[in-house]
Amino acid sequence: MHEVTPATEPAESARFEDLFRDPAFAQDSPIAFALGHKVDVVEALRGLFGGPPALARLRLWCFLTLATHPQNRLAREDLNQLFHAVLPEPLETALKRLRELGLLVWDATALDYHLSPLAHQVQALLAPLTSPPQADDELSGLLAQVAGAQQLGVVDASRLQHLHAQLARLHDEFADAIASGSETRLRLAQPRFDRALALVDRAGQALSAIIGDQQDNARLEKAARALGQDQARLLSMASQFTRALQQADRQRVTLGSTGLTSSDVRHWLQNHPALHTLMADALSVGVRPVFVSQHDLVDVAEGELERDRPDPERSSGLPPPVQAGDGSLDILSLPPELGHLIKLFGRWDQPDPAAADAPLEHTLADAVLNRRFAHAAYRMQLMPLLGDRQAGELKSQTGELARAPWSLTLSPNLVPVDDLEVALISDGRFHPRPAPGAGPKTSHE
Repeated sequence: MHEVTPATEPAESARFEDLFRDPAFAQDSPIAFALGHKVDVVEALRGLFGGPPALARLRLWCFLTLATHPQNRLAREDLNQLFHAVLPEPLETALKRLRELGLLVWDATALDYHLSPLAHQVQALLAPLTSPPQADDELSGLLAQVAGAQQLGVVDASRLQHLHAQLARLHDEFADAIASGSETRLRLAQPRFDRALALVDRAGQALSAIIGDQQDNARLEKAARALGQDQARLLSMASQFTRALQQADRQRVTLGSTGLTSSDVRHWLQNHPALHTLMADALSVGVRPVFVSQHDLVDVAEGELERDRPDPERSSGLPPPVQAGDGSLDILSLPPELGHLIKLFGRWDQPDPAAADAPLEHTLADAVLNRRFAHAAYRMQLMPLLGDRQAGELKSQTGELARAPWSLTLSPNLVPVDDLEVALISDGRFHPRPAPGAGPKTSHE
């Protein structure tokens, strides 16, 4: 006995030529040669479809959505609006992969995104994924590519070879249906055969034009002539298909003068819901055939023994009502220092006439210092909001602070203060700010 060693995958760093017994074969193969000149497209496709299935579908959806968007350049806000239904983290991951693959390009000058020429090549390959599925996708797509390429003058031998292989597979499939002699199989294959004939007949003009236009390209002309032979074989099979159906019709047995045939009876029996009921009057005990294998019997028995059964002693009604407990709703709140600062400006705006020692002017230290350095630093950061028009439109504490009737004037000088945690502070003075729309006061002698 010989021990069989498990096959190991080649290293990721291995070259394409090293995977062949003869490395020169990779250079001689036309398909390998074409793939060698499309390495960037292959890498882009590998990056799109790599990873978990859900993320691969998300990347593909984002890429095809961008490719079909009518706007060529998109800002980041436009991307967020276009993909508003996607969660932020998966969206950022998908866009990052598109940028790494070179499909989505960021323009630092215009500050927007646009698709690269490589992206348009990849989109042309993936465009059939966005079309609705059809029963003849395997043939109609290839015929559409060949006919369209012939109209544009960019047809190549690889497309013709793919179509040749697909026509050969269809021919073998229909030949097996004819050789089986089964009426059911012939009836199932007949719609597909008629559809294939119609598609090939419509593409016949394109194939004839390719043969006539490519006299100087021997490889392309040879592939086109092979397609013509496949078309002829498929057309000749139409008579064989008709004869096979006629033979099946002759094998039918007509039952008396009713016009019913054996095929009608078979079709009726196949669609009958319960065949055992047909012999109910003939036997004292109805016969109900059940065809199961021993493995099915074991699986059913194990499932019946292991499944959870309801407790007959337990009531199946609804549980009794229970009073819901008190809950709490946690909401985001601003630091209390903001509210204290708003109240301080309110007291300055309406001073207490009974306070004889009220200061004539208010300094930056009076508004900022509040026992701790952290509180003072936070209040200092709030000073630029005074008089800010954009912040004044907010319906929150930030807007109340921006609407406070005070303005601050700062100087580059530092003044010492009597505080435990702050030694020096900028020299600043608060001045009353006129209400919006109020002009300067004028006096007349």
